[in-house]
Amino acid sequence: MTEQTQAKAPDGSPAGDLGRRIAARRVAQGLSRAEAAARADMATGYLRHLEQHPGAAPSRSAMLRLAGALETTVSALTGGDVDRPPGAGQAAPAPVFTELSRTECGDLLATHGVGRLAVSTESGPLIVPVNYSVVDGTIVFRTARGAAPSLASGSRVAFEIDRIDDVFSQGWSVLVRGHAQPVTDRGEVLRLTRRSYSKPWAGGRRDLWVRIRPDAVTGRRIAA
Repeated sequence: MTEQTQAKAPDGSPAGDLGRRIAARRVAQGLSRAEAAARADMATGYLRHLEQHPGAAPSRSAMLRLAGALETTVSALTGGDVDRPPGAGQAAPAPVFTELSRTECGDLLATHGVGRLAVSTESGPLIVPVNYSVVDGTIVFRTARGAAPSLASGSRVAFEIDRIDDVFSQGWSVLVRGHAQPVTDRGEVLRLTRRSYSKPWAGGRRDLWVRIRPDAVTGRRIAA
């Protein structure tokens, strides 16, 4: 069995960097595979091939059509801009700023797994990234005792997620403010362990669960 065959995703999930980027952009645009393929003037089966086979080598023409269909660039799909910091692009000529509803904010929170946690410390405010899940309308994350995110326990905090699209100079952000408390009940810890969908990327022993109960959730979107 070749290495390429081993890397293939037999369950239909994206495989390879190109496939993952194409699938992620397609999903972000709310398009089915058939809809995206139709926009790009290509067969649905070929788009499936691009998403599921890491060795796929589409032509320049196919990539240009696909980038146009997904409202992005070839560079973004191929990973040519992965090291470029977000926000360096120019503002759109006619941006539209809107406030997100509570429902929209909740939907966005439930689709992500990494956010920024802001806590107060003796030396001043501190912002750290955490892997999180949404369970029963609350934000939960797992950390190590004594680690920076554990400072949230027992205090008011702010929690933020966002998405930036440099291609079209647009994006959105959601801000949650609430009280953070450690989860100490063993039964509740087991329940959160079963229901959480995001695990700490840092690894190691992280047995302290923290729950943020939102008392204010706001969001905004900038569209071109």
